[in-house]
Amino acid sequence: MIAHLPMYDVSKNYQAHQRLWQAFRDLMPNAPALTRHSDNLLSDWLNPELFFSQTCGLLFRASLRRHVKLIATPNNNIENCAPGFYHSVILARKGSAPDLIKNDFVLAYNEPQSQSGWAAPQSIGISGKSQLCTGGHAASALALTKGIADIAAIDALTWMFLCRDWDKASQLEVVTTTPPTPSLPYITALKNDAKTLYQNLKKAILGIDKKDQETLQIFGLVNIAEQDYMEYPLPIAPLS
Repeated sequence: MIAHLPMYDVSKNYQAHQRLWQAFRDLMPNAPALTRHSDNLLSDWLNPELFFSQTCGLLFRASLRRHVKLIATPNNNIENCAPGFYHSVILARKGSAPDLIKNDFVLAYNEPQSQSGWAAPQSIGISGKSQLCTGGHAASALALTKGIADIAAIDALTWMFLCRDWDKASQLEVVTTTPPTPSLPYITALKNDAKTLYQNLKKAILGIDKKDQETLQIFGLVNIAEQDYMEYPLPIAPLS
C-alpha cells in the first residue's frame, strides 16, 4: 500500500509528519508506514494500492476525482480564508513589483496542473507576457530572487513555510492574494473506506502535540464536497 504526504514534504516538517502518522497508525494498525513519494506522483495517485495521499485541487477536479475517493480537506487556518480553504500569494521582489494590470511581466508558476500556481492567478487575470514553468513553488520563489521572473503565484501555506525556513524569503513581498478555493484534498483509492480514514485521521490530528499542529499548520479536517471543488473553472493552458 502507498501512503505519503507529498505536498508539503519539507525537511522541517518531517518529524512532525511522522508523529502525526504514527498517531494515525495507533488508531488503524493495518495502515502502512508513511513513505516518501515516488518521482511519478500521478502514477501513485492512480495506483489501486493508494492508501493515503494529498493532491492538488485542480488535478482532482480535472480528472483525478474519477479514480479516487475524497477523504477530507485539511484546515490550515489560512488568514482571510474559511476553514478548509486557501489562497495564493502573488509575489515580487521587494520594491520591484510590476503593474499587474499591464500584464507586462514574466510569471513564474510551478506547473500547469496547479491550482495555486497557475489556475489561481488566471482567476484574477494574471498571466504575464510570458511564463516560466519552474517545477515547484520554491523554485518559483527562487526565480524571483535570481531576476529571471517578475511575479510568482505560490500557495499561502508554502509561503508560510518559506518565510519560516528560507533566508531569501525576506527579499520578496506579497503584492496581492487570489480568491480562496478549497485546499488540497486528502485522497484514497476507490476500494478503501474513506469515512473510516476520515474519522481516524481527525482523531490523530486533534491528538498530536500543539507544536506539531503548528509546525504542519494542520488543525483539523473539513468535509468539503466534491461538487464544491467542481465549482471552479478549469484554466486555459500556459503559453509556455
